[in-house]
Amino acid sequence: MALILIRGENKSKLLSAISDMERHGSLTLSSNPKVISAEFADSLVEQILQSKLRTKSNVATAFFVKEDTTLSILKIKQIHPPAHIVVVSPEYRGHDELKEKLTIAHDMEGYHSNRALNAGKIDYSVKGKKRYIQNDKLNSYID
Repeated sequence: MALILIRGENKSKLLSAISDMERHGSLTLSSNPKVISAEFADSLVEQILQSKLRTKSNVATAFFVKEDTTLSILKIKQIHPPAHIVVVSPEYRGHDELKEKLTIAHDMEGYHSNRALNAGKIDYSVKGKKRYIQNDKLNSYID
């Protein structure tokens, strides 16, 4: 699992960036986005980049994705989101602090996943039990 930090000008740009990651980057969120202090996010990104930021953010969010760190970085490089996305790997000093802040942070309002809720269609013909049938065509718009 990779830890993702997004900082930006406003909440709508953060939501758009998350949507782009899911839709165009094919990343799967394993937790809801949490509200993080913009000042903390800016200082963490400055630590990671080891340089001063040109612009300060107004809002920030963080969450986990199911993919590993390397794959997440490669997928995010392919898209052009409207906010600054940083993959915070465990080798950075601020990773544990961010992870700790996520446990007490509130969920970000306005986020709704674009993904289907199950892995495919439900076959109701089986007596008494639901059986899920894998159908990749349901999520074909993602790839």
